[in-house]
Amino acid sequence: MIKTYLNYAVLYLIVAVSTFHPLKTKRFSSQTTKSPDHQINQLLTIAQSQVGVREATGNNDGLQVEKYLAYTGNKKGEPWCASFVSWVFARAGYPQPKTAWSPALFPKQRLLNKAKPATVFGIYFKDKGRIAHAGLVEKQKHQWIYTIEGNTNIAGSRDGDGVYRKLRHKRTIAAYANWLAKKEELP
Repeated sequence: MIKTYLNYAVLYLIVAVSTFHPLKTKRFSSQTTKSPDHQINQLLTIAQSQVGVREATGNNDGLQVEKYLAYTGNKKGEPWCASFVSWVFARAGYPQPKTAWSPALFPKQRLLNKAKPATVFGIYFKDKGRIAHAGLVEKQKHQWIYTIEGNTNIAGSRDGDGVYRKLRHKRTIAAYANWLAKKEELP
């Protein structure tokens, strides 16, 4: 009898694991009927499933990186932090944002004054004269922002080698944008 229960438990785990593969995440249904907490959790679950994705040769390439780039109409070898953000939103069922240009993630009507889970953050680079790196806010604790971001590395570079969880001080963040809310719901 215990063996039968173990067999059922193993079968359940096999089915559960096979339905969620981090590199084969399915698009979720339309978000219009979901609660805000559900939308946030869904978006962050997708982003979290990508932590650990790495470039193949360190040149903005590799199977999954090229999927992020292809979603925004870009080619292998191009910067992909904004493409990663756009791809995550698309997997959650949102048609926007859809851009590989990080400044485009911060239109005036979507800007927020502070970090909230599942908002997009942007880092300003003086040498570029613009926001030149973006990712997703996972949570905030005191002065620190926990993020999930693509095309970075352990040091927090804007031209890294993979998808990482990062810890950034809130002073290093130039902007936050809310892409979960409909335009008419924004403050």
